[in-house]
Amino acid sequence: MKTRILTVVLAMFTVVAFAQKKEIKRAGKAVEKGDFQEAKSYLQQAEAQLANADQDEQADYYLYKGYALIGTGENVPTADLLAAADSFKKAAELGHKDAGEGLTAASNALVTAAISDQEAEKYTEAAEKLFTSYELNKEDTLYLYYAASNAVNAKDYDTALEYYEELRDLGFSGEETQYTAVNKETGEEEMMGSKEQRDLFVKSGEYINPQEKVSESKKGEIAKNIALIYMQLGEEEKAVEAMEIAKQANPGDIGLMQAEADMYYGMGDMQKYREIMEQVVEHTPDNAVLYYNLGVSTAELGEKEQAIDYYNKALELDPEMSNARINIAYVILSNEEPIVEEMNQLGMSKADQKKYDELAEKRQNLYKEALPHLEKVLDKDPTNVEAARTIMNIHYQLNQTEKAEAMKQRIAEMEAANQ
Repeated sequence: MKTRILTVVLAMFTVVAFAQKKEIKRAGKAVEKGDFQEAKSYLQQAEAQLANADQDEQADYYLYKGYALIGTGENVPTADLLAAADSFKKAAELGHKDAGEGLTAASNALVTAAISDQEAEKYTEAAEKLFTSYELNKEDTLYLYYAASNAVNAKDYDTALEYYEELRDLGFSGEETQYTAVNKETGEEEMMGSKEQRDLFVKSGEYINPQEKVSESKKGEIAKNIALIYMQLGEEEKAVEAMEIAKQANPGDIGLMQAEADMYYGMGDMQKYREIMEQVVEHTPDNAVLYYNLGVSTAELGEKEQAIDYYNKALELDPEMSNARINIAYVILSNEEPIVEEMNQLGMSKADQKKYDELAEKRQNLYKEALPHLEKVLDKDPTNVEAARTIMNIHYQLNQTEKAEAMKQRIAEMEAANQ
């Protein structure tokens, strides 16, 4: 009696296992013909007895499930993409020879979806997908970098910090060789997919001036972001410590020096910021933006003449830098306040009246000194309402009513055009 029952149970198990194997094969055929919904149906039927399947059958199951979840790759829900990635990983662990292709397909689908999320400002979803793509292939560290950036945009600083610290520990620099050539027709430099492609285009005669460039290291940016995140979390000591560790690992790195300066700027330590920025300028003396930033920090320290010198240096290197011209004018005009305060404190005596007239003339000279800088800004950018409004006010102060009214009309036209 016991033997007969055992025989029946074994027979039932054989039937179930055979049916399960058949469902998995049918799912595979459905995937091949692109009927992903049918594949899901077969896989659902096979799932109940999956634990009883042999390793090869389980590997097939997870491979087909991954492809069924991805489908055409368009408008796939996040949960399905993540589940597909997990299925391909299981197929790989079970030794399926085609799991690698599946992992690549899942990675591509995740990255494509992450780009869409990023464009839609769904930064949390984008970060999750990019991190999952990185986990599918740890060599794709660039995806981890982009995952960290999206986590910052999502204001998920804890996650961003975790990703950036992993990038730092991996020694990720993001440097890559870029192959470029100039399109003879457009005169523009274009980036090529490979050296071979670049050389082929140059050989065709349609491109000239082939170049190889190494992209800028991202180590400084990563160190800066780690420090800034610690600052965001209110942990300034850890921010400084993180920067020191990065500097020890990468001595002389200009990007790190800039990052350290930015960190101290964020802390409000203008003196330390300027000290480091001056070191950066020594290494990169032809960078107009650095001189402009030094002008800003020096002005905040109250060293106005030095700030103007930095702004002028920035303009020597980049004559189109309108912000530097505006800031020069504002530094000059910032000297007006103490003059006005002194004028207001004077009495009615002859001596006070004489002093008042001297201060009034000094005030007028400030306006005359600032005016050319603002006029140059407006010449280069006729839509700059901020510069135009300041020019108008200066003309009023100089009793140049006709010029002031003309500028007032011009401002009205600018504002109407922007509505």
